[in-house]
Amino acid sequence: MTIRVALNHKTAYYYDSPIQLAPHVFRLRPAAHSRTPVTAYSLKITPENHFISWQQDPFGNYLARVVFPEKSTELSIEVDLIAEMTVINPFDFFLEEYAENYPFAYPEQLSKELAPYLEIRENGPLFAQWLAQIDGSKKAIVDFLVYLNQRVNHTVNYSIRMEAGVQTCEETLAKALGSCRDSAWLLVQAMRHMGLAARFVSGYLVQLTADIKSLDGPSGTEKDFTDLHAWAEVYIPGAGWIGLDATSGLLAGEGHIPLACTADYVSAAPVTGGYTGQANIEFSFSNSVTRIHEDPRVTKPYSEEQWAQIDALGHEIDAELNAGDVRLTMGGEPTFISIDNMDAPEWNIDADGVEKRKLAGQLVRRLRNSFAPGGLLYFGQGKWYPGEPLPRWQLACFWRKDGKPIWRNAELLADETKDYGLNSTHAETFIRDLAKRLGLKGSHICAGFEDPLYYLLQEGLVPDNLNPLKSDLKDDLERKRLTKVLTGDLGAKVGYLLPLHWSHQRNAWSSSEWKFRRGEMFLAPGDSAMGLRLPLSSLPWVAFEDRDHEHERSLYEAVAPLEEVDAVMSRRISKFNKENEHANEMHAVEDTGNDDASNEDTGNEDTSNQDISTPKNPEFTPHTALCVETRGGRLHVFLPPTTALEHYLDIIACVEATATVLKLPVVIEGYQ
Repeated sequence: MTIRVALNHKTAYYYDSPIQLAPHVFRLRPAAHSRTPVTAYSLKITPENHFISWQQDPFGNYLARVVFPEKSTELSIEVDLIAEMTVINPFDFFLEEYAENYPFAYPEQLSKELAPYLEIRENGPLFAQWLAQIDGSKKAIVDFLVYLNQRVNHTVNYSIRMEAGVQTCEETLAKALGSCRDSAWLLVQAMRHMGLAARFVSGYLVQLTADIKSLDGPSGTEKDFTDLHAWAEVYIPGAGWIGLDATSGLLAGEGHIPLACTADYVSAAPVTGGYTGQANIEFSFSNSVTRIHEDPRVTKPYSEEQWAQIDALGHEIDAELNAGDVRLTMGGEPTFISIDNMDAPEWNIDADGVEKRKLAGQLVRRLRNSFAPGGLLYFGQGKWYPGEPLPRWQLACFWRKDGKPIWRNAELLADETKDYGLNSTHAETFIRDLAKRLGLKGSHICAGFEDPLYYLLQEGLVPDNLNPLKSDLKDDLERKRLTKVLTGDLGAKVGYLLPLHWSHQRNAWSSSEWKFRRGEMFLAPGDSAMGLRLPLSSLPWVAFEDRDHEHERSLYEAVAPLEEVDAVMSRRISKFNKENEHANEMHAVEDTGNDDASNEDTGNEDTSNQDISTPKNPEFTPHTALCVETRGGRLHVFLPPTTALEHYLDIIACVEATATVLKLPVVIEGYQ
């Protein structure tokens, strides 16, 4: 967004006795090629009795030649201008093909026209030694200009020097210290030695304080600032004159307003002239910049006063909606890109990326800390776009309106980009401990495997001249997926599954055995989470009318306040332990009986290691399950679908309790 500023520059000379001012030349009008739009300009000179003649010098710069007919005790110059500080990209230019790389030669005619800007004025041992260290090998011309500009910037330390004139290159290099004009002249001479036409520039530098401080670099000036400044320009065919500011090491942008551009620094002095007579001189100067118009922008949309007005209006609207019993919900979909490497595909066209996923995780954790302490972080799937193998990922944060925590220990919410070094053994330990907290013995926990028959078949279908194990194959998504699986261990366990659903008859969690024709549970092909690849169609078939359907709670149903999940889990574990002890005692009694009784077929099967809640009828076989697997060294818990909030919170509490005991951070995914 454009910021309109008013710049004021005043220089004054006061004499203690009248003197006769000689004709003066003022180079204080913005040059015609200034890229920063200047919409208004004025020049005020005292004494007011003078004759002014506007001219242009041989280089096209504006000159104000002023003649003073009478003696005076004061000479003051005041410049006022209004500039539009629109953002300018200093790299926005084209190049002639022959000038795309350094070194290059100017065409004969152009070389004649640029002769004054190719004149070498400085030669010295220190300068020659410094030039010899410059890497003049072939490279892109833009890269070479940036390199040379920064080399001068790193060589010369900046200082404010009030003395008139410009130091020689030898002086500047010997001191490693100089003002902006000293660095600019050194850069001009260096570029001429390297065969590039360059000129000296005097002008105004305007720096506005940033709306927000930089996250990983200097934030610039603390307050709006302007002053006379000096820099260099180099002529590159196709691009024209390109400004290089050796003081900052950057290319000239919207804050650089040129006044005079010349082959020699002497011809670029802002004020030239003298006087006759004897007098003591008092000198003063001032520079200021004032913002006179700013459009609202993303980094500074509203003032504090405007925010207060918006907030007050929001409360007024809320009051009217409440009075009319209007119940609304609000949603938003903010988008953002990284300030670093913003041109990367992941910030433009790709759905995913390492840095995007990392920053998104950091953002959702900061949002949790600010808006939802005790909230649950969920890593799942969102929108699914055509041509992409999976739905796009989403990070969600859930919290309770009553302020009670869903998840207490944020340290147990794993970082999705971190490898914790966990494997399938940790997954099995976790799901068995979790089953106990759900009131189940875990006798129906089973492992999931990739289907070797499918992938062996797919491998056999790969063309003979392609190696499916190479990861750089440029082919469709299916082949990339096949490559990923074949480079792993097809016989390894992907994760573990616990069949799980809520039994309304027992008012408790229930589980039953999942039986498959091939014995083991082979997952559907793919690279999604295990919970999304369960072979549900291979489970025992049951007529639709005989199935135990889960019905979502009616929105009009009266709901009791949520019970403390910790208390529910504590009672469940206590009951589970008592039932387990009772089963063990009964098993011990049977073991102490006589041999005849023990060998007798009583028709009673040993259920000490089975879940008491296991239904015998196939129609009660749940088609929902909880999965635990490791991916990338992290433990992922895939939640089954639930129809009641209290059941969902119950599972989450059990997962956190298990993670606490085992000291294993987890990633929560699956159904919401």
